[in-house]
Amino acid sequence: MQNIDTPQAACASAQHRPNSAQPGSGWLVLASLLWLPQAGVIAWAVQCFAAGQALDYLAIQVAAVMLLGIVRALCEGRGVRVTYVHARARVSSLRAQTLQALAQTSPMDRTRPASGLAASALAEQAEAIVPWLSRYQPAMWRVRVVSPIIVLAVATQSWLAALILLFCAPLIPLFMAIVGWRAKAASEAHMVELGQMNAFLLDRLRGLSTLRALHAVPHTASRLRAQAQSLCERTMRVLRIAFLSSAVLELFSALGVAMVAMYVGFHLLGNLPFGAWGGKLSLGQALWVLMLAPSFFDPLRELSAVWHDRAAGQAAMEGLQALSQKNLPLPAALAPAPDTVSPDAIRVDTCNLLITVDGQAALAPVNLHVDAGEHVAIWAPSGAGKSVLLAQLAGLLPVAPEQLMLDGQILHTSDWPAMRARTAWMGQQAHVFAGSVSRNVQLGREGVNAQAVEHALTQAGLDQSLVQRQGSSLGEAGQGLSGGEAVRLALARMAIHQHAGLWLVDEPTAHLDPATALQVMHSLRRMAKGKTLIVATHDAVLAALMDRTIYLQAAMPKVLA
Repeated sequence: MQNIDTPQAACASAQHRPNSAQPGSGWLVLASLLWLPQAGVIAWAVQCFAAGQALDYLAIQVAAVMLLGIVRALCEGRGVRVTYVHARARVSSLRAQTLQALAQTSPMDRTRPASGLAASALAEQAEAIVPWLSRYQPAMWRVRVVSPIIVLAVATQSWLAALILLFCAPLIPLFMAIVGWRAKAASEAHMVELGQMNAFLLDRLRGLSTLRALHAVPHTASRLRAQAQSLCERTMRVLRIAFLSSAVLELFSALGVAMVAMYVGFHLLGNLPFGAWGGKLSLGQALWVLMLAPSFFDPLRELSAVWHDRAAGQAAMEGLQALSQKNLPLPAALAPAPDTVSPDAIRVDTCNLLITVDGQAALAPVNLHVDAGEHVAIWAPSGAGKSVLLAQLAGLLPVAPEQLMLDGQILHTSDWPAMRARTAWMGQQAHVFAGSVSRNVQLGREGVNAQAVEHALTQAGLDQSLVQRQGSSLGEAGQGLSGGEAVRLALARMAIHQHAGLWLVDEPTAHLDPATALQVMHSLRRMAKGKTLIVATHDAVLAALMDRTIYLQAAMPKVLA
């Protein structure tokens, strides 16, 4: 059995083996093949009526037709259920693997897909894989197995009728392949358009208050209307191609059945006495051939009906595969943290740590030494990479093991879960989720009760505003909070993390008025007592409150020869 360890391998395996037999396909193939004996019994009954022996075998014929019909229905139902359940389980597995890949990607990666695009691919577009697995692939196996067997069965009675079927059959896959190339391109464009529209809508909903303040709502509505119209046009293109593939099949299958029917009719009339093995076909043989001719095209007709499912399913699979590409993997992102973590302050040392922004070195190699419990400010030119440095210290960006030491130890991949459990990180704009104040402070941490949340809010200076309404709901992106309250809420999140011996704070006063900024500075200084605190800032007042300030030099510009 093949072992698939990564989402990329799973998606690639599913894509490179698109026609592998799905569980349940055998039941569906058997249900189609049972039509041969059932049609044979019906043809035998008609032959008996023509020969004046209608009642001799009627009971046996009726019982055989009923029994074969019941078995066919049971096999069809079993096959449909098994293929659908397997397809649903496989899509769920692919979704989980893609989510795992996204969770293992650094949140600081600028190439991460937009959240709206990722949500669209996982929730909506992934559903297109289910019909591909449960309908298209069983139909393909029916074409591969059932149609050749029917041709062989027809050939045992009339080689000419079999040649007619073989002549019409290759034209159908040829034209369907031509149409399929265009269908795949149209489906991929449709998926991209849908993801972009969802990403645009989610982004504008997040900034709705800003759009209203700038009176840009009508302009945004017009852009959304234009994207919706473009999506409608692409949807109609996909449907038009799907109908075209069905029309191609119906045309050639109707011609094939008509040619077989004409041959059988003229053969029975004696106008075309050739085409059978050694003589003239009997009425029962001719009727059996005539009933099998449409059945030869049934798998192809079913394949044509689900041909667009193949294009949409492959496009959705490629979309999930694209989401699984990890550009900046997070070291041991999903590894569980140890049960016991030391709350002691952490000593930080870096040795020629490289800070790169957009692939270019922004700062000279950084050599830091911060003692345990020391409070320091990081000062560097704007855009030089202070945030990148803090993200590397927090384990949010990959860093070479020999360039970073915490508590005097070089960190390997297996060490990061324990170190993250001892680190608290606060970005420039802490996100506030739609939910209660208590849930925004807890952030899903286990073992945090209401008393701990109240104590953290009090430490952050929110005792007058939020302590008494922990159960009240906050709006997405901090609606209902002032800028200072949002920063203090982020400080409360850090305070509730009792085992954090290293605090990394990025520009905590950048968007605050002087009075509020001063309150936040003193709260931060007081809350971080006994912790190692590293603050990236441009605020001279905040830097003066720290034990010392570390000035980082910009990287030397390249000299053009």
